[in-house]
Amino acid sequence: MYQPEAGGAAAPAFVQSSSHIEAHPLRFTGSGAEYFRVWIVNVLLGIVTLGFYTPWARRRTAQYFYSHTQVADSPLEFTAPQGKMVKGFVLLVLLTLAYQLAVNTGQDTAVSLFLLGGALLAPLIWGSAMRFRLGATRWRGLRLQFTAGWGEVYKASWPVFALALVWIAVVFGLQALAPETVLNESTGRKMPQVTAPMWGLIGLGLVLSVLCIIRLEYNYKSLLVLRGQVGAEPGRWKPVYLDFVKVWLATVGFFVACVAVIGALLAVVIGGSFALIARQTSQLGLWLFVFIIVGFIAGVLLLFLVSAPARAYREARMFHLMWNNIGVSQIARFKCKLRTRSYVLLRLKNLLFTVLTLGFYRPFARVSEYRMKVDSVTLHIKGGVDQVAGQLVRQQQTGLGDALADAAGLDLIG
Repeated sequence: MYQPEAGGAAAPAFVQSSSHIEAHPLRFTGSGAEYFRVWIVNVLLGIVTLGFYTPWARRRTAQYFYSHTQVADSPLEFTAPQGKMVKGFVLLVLLTLAYQLAVNTGQDTAVSLFLLGGALLAPLIWGSAMRFRLGATRWRGLRLQFTAGWGEVYKASWPVFALALVWIAVVFGLQALAPETVLNESTGRKMPQVTAPMWGLIGLGLVLSVLCIIRLEYNYKSLLVLRGQVGAEPGRWKPVYLDFVKVWLATVGFFVACVAVIGALLAVVIGGSFALIARQTSQLGLWLFVFIIVGFIAGVLLLFLVSAPARAYREARMFHLMWNNIGVSQIARFKCKLRTRSYVLLRLKNLLFTVLTLGFYRPFARVSEYRMKVDSVTLHIKGGVDQVAGQLVRQQQTGLGDALADAAGLDLIG
């Protein structure tokens, strides 16, 4: 079982000449209007090129958000080579087309091989993506880097394989517990039966699956922090697995509460509408059909909207947990004051405006949410920024290290 170390890897090689701690709030200097120009060009070129502009759009977006993110009064830089992003995108498109071709032509063996290969390569893909993303990030001349070995990446990925084993066991268990099929006299077809033990097995499989997903998220985030560096300094990690479980449980509770509230409101509205229809059915005519169609579309939209507060709640809680409990060796730590309630309300407002504007408010929404996150974080550095950055650069130049590791940095534009 993968278990991250609580305080990082090796002892820090950094020499501190001062115990003075400086606080530097992070700032985002961009605006919705500026990003709208980047976004609309990306959208239009994406449409014209049938999606093949995607790697250029992603790079332009990353560069905009990075360059407007001030860390200790210095902006981040995104320096990923465009060629590598294009190659990765083309490879992904080719693999997707090959998989769809296998599915559409009924090549079950090829589909099974694709799924098996995807599961085996998933950790490799994740680790490669983290190396690329951090390696393309700069701050004050320092290059970020993910230093975990492939053995560590696969060790941290054990929940992926545990998840597969869980559902293999569930499938065989259902086959063992399934009773004989019953003949339906009206249709002449055999109808399968689902018994209480079978439902219990399915429920157990779902619970174990969620626990595996939570564990995978915890393993990846902790590995990303602990195996990243700035200069020769390792990341520092405090959260434990139970912290992640608590966030997920709270999210489930919040989601159930949202469903209950929205369900009660819908019951009142729909009940009144049906009463009105029952009294005026003969007069509605074509409008009855229109009402049914509108009601169906509204129902689908509500299914998406009802999960929005819970998704924003989890995002805010997880962001606060991460940024409030990580640091860089003994020289820096982050503190976060993001308020979950404020972030959830902002997400709901942005969602409403995005729907009303048919999606054109999306860039403004993204900037406002990003700004709230960034502006809630404060970097505390032991010693002056110039002094610390200078020593880290010298470590990088002398080969002692040339990277930073802070996991939440990846989430800044994610």
